Amino acid sequence: MSLYPPLNVRIVTPRLELHGASDELLERLAPLVRAGKADSDPAPYDDPFWAYEPDPDVRVNKWLQGIWRGRGTVTPDRWRLHFVVMVDGEPVGMQDLIGGEFDTFGTVETFSWLSSDVRSNGLGTEMRSAILHLAFEGLGASEAGSEAGMGNVGSNGVSERLGYERNGTSWATCDGKPDLGQRWRLLRAVWEANRRDDISMSGIDECRATLGLSRR
Repeated sequence: MSLYPPLNVRIVTPRLELHGASDELLERLAPLVRAGKADSDPAPYDDPFWAYEPDPDVRVNKWLQGIWRGRGTVTPDRWRLHFVVMVDGEPVGMQDLIGGEFDTFGTVETFSWLSSDVRSNGLGTEMRSAILHLAFEGLGASEAGSEAGMGNVGSNGVSERLGYERNGTSWATCDGKPDLGQRWRLLRAVWEANRRDDISMSGIDECRATLGLSRR
């Protein structure tokens, strides 16, 4: 058990588990980052996104620094929870949940990546389902948003399958170049109507207290 409660959160589905991204799990995941298995085509938006850093050592350092910054920058309105995706006991990617003005509006965004070795088999939809369960059931979110470039068939397909509605477009940069993105919005009522009964969670109350969240 970690002294930092968000690292003790677990979300379990029939196909995978999300574990709070402890340093021990990050060390196990680092070889995938070093080997370039976190990149994708088309590339995700610049966040800035570390996956396209050509030097493997710099790539891993930027990745770790971003996660550590997320741990250290927590208020009730702004936080980012990082989870390692585990399949059959092995780390294969990450799934993040981001609260922006959460204590005011109850809105969240998601971000994820999967190793290139395990894509195109439904894991992207499964891990998004898991993190949405945490957002709505565990943290009391009112709505979830997502955004991806028009050409990002995988991310947009996950949003559509899970009941998100299109919510306009916006510009962002992708590898430093302008890219038009599709925005998506999932309301709590829609999630409730399609909620799954085969996802379990643990460590939620302690995590809420650390984030300073009021009971919604």
